[in-house]
Amino acid sequence: MKPAASTLEAQLFGLSTLAQLEKRARHAGSFAELAFIVVNETLNLAPYRQAVLWRRERTGRGRIAAVSGTPMVERKAPFAHWLERALARLDRQAEGTSARPVAAADLPAALAAEWPEWLPAHALWVPLVSPRGSVLGVLLLAREQPWQEGDARLVEHLADAYGHAWAALLGPRRVRLRPTLRRGRLALELALAAAAIACLWLPVPLTALAPAEVVPLEPTIVRAPIDGVVDRFHVEPNQDVSQGQLLVSFDPTQLENRREVALKALAVAEAEYRQASQQAVFDDKSRVQLALLKGRMEERRSDLAYAEALFDRIRVRASRAGIAVLDDPEEWVGRPVTIGERLLMIADPKAAEIEIWLPVGDAIALEPGAEVKLFLNVAPEDAVAGTLRYASYAASVAPDGVLAYRLKARFADGTQPPRIGLRGTAKIFGERVTLFYYLMRRPLAVARQMFGF
Repeated sequence: MKPAASTLEAQLFGLSTLAQLEKRARHAGSFAELAFIVVNETLNLAPYRQAVLWRRERTGRGRIAAVSGTPMVERKAPFAHWLERALARLDRQAEGTSARPVAAADLPAALAAEWPEWLPAHALWVPLVSPRGSVLGVLLLAREQPWQEGDARLVEHLADAYGHAWAALLGPRRVRLRPTLRRGRLALELALAAAAIACLWLPVPLTALAPAEVVPLEPTIVRAPIDGVVDRFHVEPNQDVSQGQLLVSFDPTQLENRREVALKALAVAEAEYRQASQQAVFDDKSRVQLALLKGRMEERRSDLAYAEALFDRIRVRASRAGIAVLDDPEEWVGRPVTIGERLLMIADPKAAEIEIWLPVGDAIALEPGAEVKLFLNVAPEDAVAGTLRYASYAASVAPDGVLAYRLKARFADGTQPPRIGLRGTAKIFGERVTLFYYLMRRPLAVARQMFGF
């Protein structure tokens, strides 16, 4: 009678434990609490050495949700990495939703070789199924002793309660829509990827950015008429000037010295000529030199006339009306200049164009008439339209020291030209290319320079 009583007590204890675990599972307030109960407290019903809860995402794919005896799963650890691969492979081999024993023999050789390092020899595969029949995850119980049919049935019965509690925490809508959402998300990702690849072949204009400045169109260049020293400028930058207005005056000291030398040379020549004229009456030799001395006197007189004529050039006047375009006038005072050196420009404020210096590294193929947009530094939000009229064939050194091509663009018809001297950034539009070429042009050029292909 004692063995029968012991068996009855064991059965009653098992049923009581089963009921308590079912109750605790159904009252779990979160998935983390439920996972802790599943991997740690199931031991009260069926002995095992290690338990793993695997959360299924789709067939053959999932992640570890909890491991017995550890508060947190270290996903980058070798054990977790091997376990996820092994459980994914077992899930692809699973048939039905019943509990079944599994072992290293159920895995490929590469995974089976590591089984003894991580798990005991005998394991029980227990699917956790929702009330709608979908597998939410798997509970894997491992121990050294083989699993008996009675233990498997008790754990399977408890797994039904675990699955019901898990589904309740997820909510009916989430359980029902999860596979559909996964399929819809995958389709959306594929559609977005296809759209992105298709967009790479859209035609777009090839563009380049370069520094630009508003410069006068066909200005009058005022140059130094003589070799001398600038005395002063009589106009300021951007000042309106009228025709005939005095612009620049030169220091007359050098010219006065030159005139004094010419005067003295002429006086000497005239004296020599008068002396030779008086001696020519009695001396045949002096009569012969008379013509030579007269020519020398006329030469000295021409030098004096030229020196006096230079005084008319020391004052430079405007040949047309417009505005004066020059740098700081104070920098010119006292500077020696040579004849033909540029001093300033006189430009029509209503006639201007865009001067662009396109760096060699950013150069693109351009044709006359290409579209140009100027973004001035004083108004970067507004674009001023223009069209390309000139592009230099060879590169030269720009004012900022960069090797660049010089471009000229006229403003669009009906556009009021900005003030001469304003600077900004010009956007030049070239031929139409694919978006892929537009994005990869510079990286490909750099790669070609680095690798030489």
